[in-house]
Amino acid sequence: MPIRLRLTLMVAAVTIALVAIAWTLGPRALRGSLVDAIDQDLAGRATPISRAVTDTDDAAVDVGDLRDEVNAIPESFAQVLDPSGRVLAASPGLDHRPLVPAPVLAGLATGPVRLEQPLPGTAGEQVRLLAVPTTRPDGRYVVVVGSSLATTEAALDRVRTGVGVGGVVVVLLASLGAWLLAGAALRPVERLRAAVAAVPPHQPARTLQVPATRDELAALARTMNQLLGRISQALERERRLIADASHELRSPLAVLRTELELASHPARSRDELAEAVGHAAREADRAARLADDLLFLARADQGGPTVYPVRQPLRPVLAGAVAAAAGRAAAREVQLELEVDQGLDAPVDADRLRQAADNLLDNALRVAPQGSAVCVRAERREATVAVVVSDVGPGFAADFLPHAFERFRRADPARARDRGGAGLGLAIVEAIAHGHHGRAEAANRPDGGAEVRLILPGG
Repeated sequence: MPIRLRLTLMVAAVTIALVAIAWTLGPRALRGSLVDAIDQDLAGRATPISRAVTDTDDAAVDVGDLRDEVNAIPESFAQVLDPSGRVLAASPGLDHRPLVPAPVLAGLATGPVRLEQPLPGTAGEQVRLLAVPTTRPDGRYVVVVGSSLATTEAALDRVRTGVGVGGVVVVLLASLGAWLLAGAALRPVERLRAAVAAVPPHQPARTLQVPATRDELAALARTMNQLLGRISQALERERRLIADASHELRSPLAVLRTELELASHPARSRDELAEAVGHAAREADRAARLADDLLFLARADQGGPTVYPVRQPLRPVLAGAVAAAAGRAAAREVQLELEVDQGLDAPVDADRLRQAADNLLDNALRVAPQGSAVCVRAERREATVAVVVSDVGPGFAADFLPHAFERFRRADPARARDRGGAGLGLAIVEAIAHGHHGRAEAANRPDGGAEVRLILPGG
């Protein structure tokens, strides 16, 4: 259901409820006020009649004077009952039956009584009665004063009719106003929706016009622009990743195909065939490593768990990486140094930390000068643990440092891929650091060379 229709129906429902309350409680409150006014008027009219009963010193009440007082009451009627319950005086038009029922007369000993009932001798006309007991030496007299409620009920009927008709008009006007107001309020939102829908799929970086209203709509437009910007960046990264991955895979696959074609040549010797198969196996391993690296980075991008930390000593993990790189270091006449305390431990994933150390050592050994040293050290820094791999090579280029952990970025773009790698090593190191809820940093050393630091929670 559209928001505009929902808002209109909500306003209509609230208005109907308010009108129903007004139609129910309004006449009731008005009737109470009118009846109170009638009761006060009846009390005022009963006073002179009660005085006429009590002010005489005679043994009997002067019926003539009493009738004069009763007949002097305009727009109402009255009765006076003697101690035996007989009608002593009554307004013209009333029969000689008591207006007040016998049970009510019996309860007058506690004070005046007010009641509503049909007027005897009429077609059910409702009247308001006030019965006031008046005591004389010869007994208790009762003065009954009444007034018709026909005018009051007619006024209440007019009020109910007015509230009902006015309520219908109010509901219609409120619904129409809500419909128009909701339409005016949602029109800019619809324009914004149409603008977003018109953004080309291949150009998500296109920005929307932000209204100068400084309200929620302007904030929504700014948020949409930020979202489109993030989508554009993600799409660009995806395109670049696909292009780079295709470019990186093309080389080993081309070499693999060439070697297999040459291996199938009948004129090749057994040694040449073995060499071709060895080359093909190395290129297949290279393509498999690249695919594994891309799969790991894809899982990291999806936000799923990529590491499973367990508290353990760091020295065995880093020592294993140093031992694995010892052969390459010896071939390049580079010394490997390990500086890790035996008691240093942290919650880490041993396999992923080893993978990060292998990548960093591989990068360092590519650039370390002959006869230099590559150092692997780990140390506790307050609530964190820093794992650092440093060398004394040429260091990172100044324009490369801000992009050191981007995928397919190489410190030396001119370096051949078989020596420079695919440019995923540092990106994987950063993903492993983030998987540990840590961070990775790359910097040049003041005395020459480069170092890469993994700052991990110390637990």
